[in-house]
Amino acid sequence: MPQVVLLAAIGGALYAGYRALTRISQAMTAELHRAEELAAHKRAQNTGDGTAARDLGTLELDPRSGVYKPTPKS
Repeated sequence: MPQVVLLAAIGGALYAGYRALTRISQAMTAELHRAEELAAHKRAQNTGDGTAARDLGTLELDPRSGVYKPTPKS
């Protein structure tokens, strides 16, 4: 009979370890996804691919080039 109790205790410990490992793995995966999304957002802001708008202030037409450029700040 003590063997059955010992086997049940070992089984319970293995199951608890498995559950803890699963919980830790899910938390790490979620943190990895959050970090990847943050890195992609920062990368998009730094590359200027159009996903992040910048305020250039007032624009004026340059008569020589025909291109609108920001007015110099006084």
